Amino acid sequence: MKILVAYDSAFADTMLPETIKMAKAFNATVYLVRTCPSDASQRGIEELETHLDDVKRNTFDTEGIECETHVLIRGMEAGEDIVQYATEKDIDQIIIGVQKQSKVGKLIFGSTAQYIILEATCPVLAVKN
Repeated sequence: MKILVAYDSAFADTMLPETIKMAKAFNATVYLVRTCPSDASQRGIEELETHLDDVKRNTFDTEGIECETHVLIRGMEAGEDIVQYATEKDIDQIIIGVQKQSKVGKLIFGSTAQYIILEATCPVLAVKN
């Protein structure tokens, strides 16, 4: 089984324990993924990569869970990028963090989580922050 975690450090405390439970139950490989704008600085990208590697080492490696880290820099909206990547990698489950958003916030910014839930071709587990 392949599990994609659309990683956001704001949701780490709730997402990572659920991911560990699921990965152990299904002997899954975890794909720890973060999207990044195409105009991000090299330093910013390197910091994201380092952070994901730290999460991998301190969370998944210590639990004996196979994990790959990926920073996606493909010029797409975050939700679209995650859904496309999940399709490309034949992912079986996506785990995302969600939080309540105002109607104005949804109108102006849209909802990455909503896009992933509606467009993904595999099941999506939404973990409330």
